[in-house]
Amino acid sequence: MNPEGNDRVTGDALQGNGHSVHAVAGIELFHSIQDPVLIVTPQGTIIDINRATLQAAGKKREEIIGKGICEIIHGGRWPHIKCPLEEFLLTCKGKSEDTKLPGLRGEYRLTITPLVDPHGNIRSIMLQATNLTREESSKFESMRTAQLAAIGELAAGVAHEVNNPINGIINFAQLLLDDAEKETQQAELLQRIVLEGERIAAIIDSLLSFARENENELSEVDFRQVIEACLSLVDHQLQKEGISVEKDLAEIPCLVIGNFMQLQQVIFNTIHNSRYALNERYKGQSADKKMIIRCRPILSDGVRKIGVVVRDFGTGIPQGILDKVFDPFFTSKPKGKGTGLGLSISFGIVQNHGGSLSVDSVLNNYTDMIIEIPEAPR
Repeated sequence: MNPEGNDRVTGDALQGNGHSVHAVAGIELFHSIQDPVLIVTPQGTIIDINRATLQAAGKKREEIIGKGICEIIHGGRWPHIKCPLEEFLLTCKGKSEDTKLPGLRGEYRLTITPLVDPHGNIRSIMLQATNLTREESSKFESMRTAQLAAIGELAAGVAHEVNNPINGIINFAQLLLDDAEKETQQAELLQRIVLEGERIAAIIDSLLSFARENENELSEVDFRQVIEACLSLVDHQLQKEGISVEKDLAEIPCLVIGNFMQLQQVIFNTIHNSRYALNERYKGQSADKKMIIRCRPILSDGVRKIGVVVRDFGTGIPQGILDKVFDPFFTSKPKGKGTGLGLSISFGIVQNHGGSLSVDSVLNNYTDMIIEIPEAPR
């Protein structure tokens, strides 16, 4: 490869020996590959790229060489979040995965191949990004949905197993607390056990919400009314924080069969996350400190659905963690500012309504939370 970026070969080099000719042929072969190809160190520093990478990224060579792989293909990351790709490169192992790469403006099958030198050492790694077809991209999304559904079942199973023991601990601690002398160290410790037990019980209830079937009676719900009800409750807070809301709601009813309160919880969670992202990016007033909420009937995969998109122009989400945002207890927020349960619960609620919840985001640009639920039978 040519880390120096000089792919011009002089006549003297061509006449020197066979090695120079082979080197030139190798360089031309490298640049003739139609897929973006990047050569990086195990630490993730880019040392060479082919022409297809420049075209896909829309950047000049000097804007890429020497930069971190996450910065170029993912669009960057936050200081408190590690990039899973960079962490994997340190293992010097190979693998292939389907993923979105906003820095290369598309969805790709990313193949990672360690390059072994004549001495058996791995000093560089090749990453090749092959465009996914529409069919492959759809399969990728379906597999991710199936994985999240499996996580929901696992979370529910664990929660059920923990629920009874923790309730027993709370009850027994409360009995001891009732018999303990007031304002003693024993009473204080027992009170702490009860409080911590109740906190665990609340987390378990959230985990069960992630995967439980709708317990309340379902009815015909106009999703526009769900959105309006949520906005009426948070409108004052949004105005206070300088956040404007642009509504793009269909003029006709957007009817689904569902539970009004649960769907309201989903919209609340998305609005709350958008508020946080906007306030983090814009500390003061800004014309871009806004969110857009769309709701209208759509046709998806031949099925009539109600589509809702909540877009904000806040901090965005690093691409390296985008496929983890619905996992229970995973949060992109700094420590102490999020439980990591809001989106996982929302995902479970939407899934139990027969729909899908997905996210599209570009760091420091925008985030779309996309909800699709089957339309109520006419």
